[in-house]
Amino acid sequence: MFQILTVSCKLEVLPHQVEKLEAVLKAFADCCEYVNKNTPEKLTNQIAVQSLCYQAARADSGLPAQLTIHAIRRVCANRKTAKLKGKPVKKFAPTSANYDSRSFSFREEDWTVTLTMLKKRERFKLHIGNYQRSLLKGQQPKAAVLVKRKDGSYYLQVQLESEPPQIQASESVLGVDLGRTDIAVTSSGEKFSGKQITQIRDRYSRVRASLQKKASKGTRSSRRRCRQILQRLSGRERRFQTLANHVISYQLMQTALTSKQAIALEDLTGIRERTNELPRSKTERRRSNSWSFYQLRQFLFYKSIKFGVKLHFVDPRYTSKSCHCCGVVGNRQGKKFSCINLACGWVGDADENGSKNISALGAAINPHGGSSTLFCSLQDVVLRATENPNLSRQAG
Repeated sequence: MFQILTVSCKLEVLPHQVEKLEAVLKAFADCCEYVNKNTPEKLTNQIAVQSLCYQAARADSGLPAQLTIHAIRRVCANRKTAKLKGKPVKKFAPTSANYDSRSFSFREEDWTVTLTMLKKRERFKLHIGNYQRSLLKGQQPKAAVLVKRKDGSYYLQVQLESEPPQIQASESVLGVDLGRTDIAVTSSGEKFSGKQITQIRDRYSRVRASLQKKASKGTRSSRRRCRQILQRLSGRERRFQTLANHVISYQLMQTALTSKQAIALEDLTGIRERTNELPRSKTERRRSNSWSFYQLRQFLFYKSIKFGVKLHFVDPRYTSKSCHCCGVVGNRQGKKFSCINLACGWVGDADENGSKNISALGAAINPHGGSSTLFCSLQDVVLRATENPNLSRQAG
């Protein structure tokens, strides 16, 4: 099995090269538009689409052969994605183009790349740091995507193909409970506090609300100035969120590697739709919906492959309501959990209790590598413990 990692590299573009880059991006978008309009909308097979319009699309756009094939491939991929979402493919913006080993090359000696333009190849120097250099060193990338960002800069998303290490054998499982007060709490007691993150996010929200209010009133110059500031601040919170999720996911992976453990997470698919049905204030709704737990899950997923750590997803039902010692459904109030079983009486951090339940569920399936019977086993424990209040330490 191979894993593809993407390295984002900024291009140093000379003034005379800007026009050539703009031309190839526009031609690529025009080729995609032509293919999309002149082939059946439901047709997603690349070979079939290519046989119908390759020559005409290349003549219409002026693209080289390989870029024309990649344009057809992108149209087919976009149609498949749009079909899953139940929406049609509308248009293609001139902001990116795909390259492969026939139209792109990388040279480590001087950290440069060559890209095929409409007429001939152009060489660009990479403006990158030590992190990107360490990833690219000794590599021979076979694919890349040329991207134009909103600020007018050009980047090359270089795709590196590598063979990840074998998944390490692990007898124990590190349970991870995700939340908002604490972004992540592990069954070993490690916590990633969300207090400072919430303060920063609230500050971004107040600044945006203030600027939006001023942008709708005031003088003409003040409204223009507010819109400029909003545009400058656009994406700052998203980048902060991405950095925080990267740091948390990396530290969790290092903890699992050091202790030779697998990682178990709750499968929170659809939780946003369910929680939004509950009566909550506007602030609480914003705080719950704005943090990307799915992004954190994706980071953990690809890092688990990269570092060779097992990753399990368990059913979240009863994990935060049942005691990890005896399995009895207890009382949870905010961050505090108390077991109502008199024979147990465990009291402590609710997220820590949930992470231990997740760890127990992950351990149940860790030798098998599956997750199909998780909810049944936990439900049986909860039901037995509810029927027998004196039951103690059957789920520990």
